[in-house]
Amino acid sequence: MTHMAYTTALPLTVGFDLDMTLIDSRPGIHACLTALAERTGTYIDADLAITRLGPPLADELINWFPADQVEAMADLYREMYPAIAITATPALPGAREAITAVRAAGGRAIVVTAKYEPNAKLHLEHLGIEPDAVVGDLWAEQKAVALREHEAAVYVGDHEGDIRAARTADALSVTVATGPYSTDQLRALGADVILTDLTEFPAWLTGYLDAPRA
Repeated sequence: MTHMAYTTALPLTVGFDLDMTLIDSRPGIHACLTALAERTGTYIDADLAITRLGPPLADELINWFPADQVEAMADLYREMYPAIAITATPALPGAREAITAVRAAGGRAIVVTAKYEPNAKLHLEHLGIEPDAVVGDLWAEQKAVALREHEAAVYVGDHEGDIRAARTADALSVTVATGPYSTDQLRALGADVILTDLTEFPAWLTGYLDAPRA
């Protein structure tokens, strides 16, 4: 696969995933799932759930609720989420600096996430992270719609679904090992670039922009 058609586009647009890429959403999601369990009287193993973040909320809730209740439980969870999860969720190391690096290079930084878009925006506002656009409620290949719309040359994520998103959008797949996969696993999944975390992103971006283009 080649990415040269996009890498020559100006200005550069870089997409970022949210959960476990820009933010450590585990504490907030754990607290919200625990509260949902208490409110509904339904057992939810929140410790297990936060080990598999990335896919849409419904994909997790189907493990704990009958299928005909999942939509209502997702709505309840999202309603409870702002009061419980936002302040409990920190930025991951290098998140702000990664956005700043894209801007310093004259580019645009966007966030494309499976998270409910209003709650994604609340996280970013609370943490003082200001991307140029936020698009929520998209997962895996669906994210390619937003990446293409914004002409993103690069998509940064932590999950197999993010690699699939980048591949579908013909963007470079840059991954960080801050989510469920190790660097070796990300490599095996076909990521183009593997970083330990976002603290390595500014140096990588400099090298990427300085590299000669075919």
